[in-house]
Amino acid sequence: MKIFNTLTRTKEEFVPLHEGEVRMYVCGPTVYNFIHIGNARPMIVFDTVRRYLEYKGYKVNYVSNFTDVDDKIIKKANEEGVDSETISKRYIEECKKDMEGMNVRPATTHPLATEEIGGMIDMIQTLIDKGHAYVAKDGTVYFRVSSDPGYGKLSHKNMDEMMSGLRELKVTGEDMKEDPNDFVLWKPKKEGEPYWESPWCEGRPGWHIECSVMSKHYLGTTIDIHAGGEDLVFPHHENEIAQSECANGEPFARYWMHNAFLNIDNVKMSKSLGNFRTVREISEQY
Repeated sequence: MKIFNTLTRTKEEFVPLHEGEVRMYVCGPTVYNFIHIGNARPMIVFDTVRRYLEYKGYKVNYVSNFTDVDDKIIKKANEEGVDSETISKRYIEECKKDMEGMNVRPATTHPLATEEIGGMIDMIQTLIDKGHAYVAKDGTVYFRVSSDPGYGKLSHKNMDEMMSGLRELKVTGEDMKEDPNDFVLWKPKKEGEPYWESPWCEGRPGWHIECSVMSKHYLGTTIDIHAGGEDLVFPHHENEIAQSECANGEPFARYWMHNAFLNIDNVKMSKSLGNFRTVREISEQY
């Protein structure tokens, strides 16, 4: 069996870390609305990959998270006058119904970001202790991108490309980053937002740290396959690699798989653009 590995941009023979076993992590949806058919694509694609691996005789530990703390969830909760947990729980259940309707099998584990906060704080502290992260004056914790010589290896971007368009931010002094490319690991709370205690401030995790911690918790420091939509290659998956490898001192994932976008009139389907159709809508119609 050969896999196109985004990391190397080549087709490679699949050889698992442990004979007969596959550890696989797929980035799941942010749960603030019904999933659209673009969200459904990676669910179907990588469930199919999982089924094929099982057909070939592998025992697959398949982990796919639900992001249940996010700016979009908070915005939806404020619009409805409820708390974020109400929104996330509602749409997790609706997502599971849609998955069942599409004959997508549940993952071995569907972890929730809000249930892994302790692990996130521990990993962030490890990154600080190793010099890969720093705390700004307001308690925000940033990952120090310059500390990772391998940064950019998944997206195949160099530092100059990543700096393009970001130089002005550093010059104006409008933020507290050492470098415009540095990204958030922990952010201070804002009024009306969920928050947790941490050594740096009351706040919540950045998006990228969530998957690094959940993957490590359920699959270990090095996994066989990490997968998701191609829009996640940069910055999300690039940042996951940086965090995980700098914290753990081991390779994060051996094979990276990404599905292409689902386009409408040659434009990526997305909720923000409004050019989407939900799985629920289509299932009711057809």
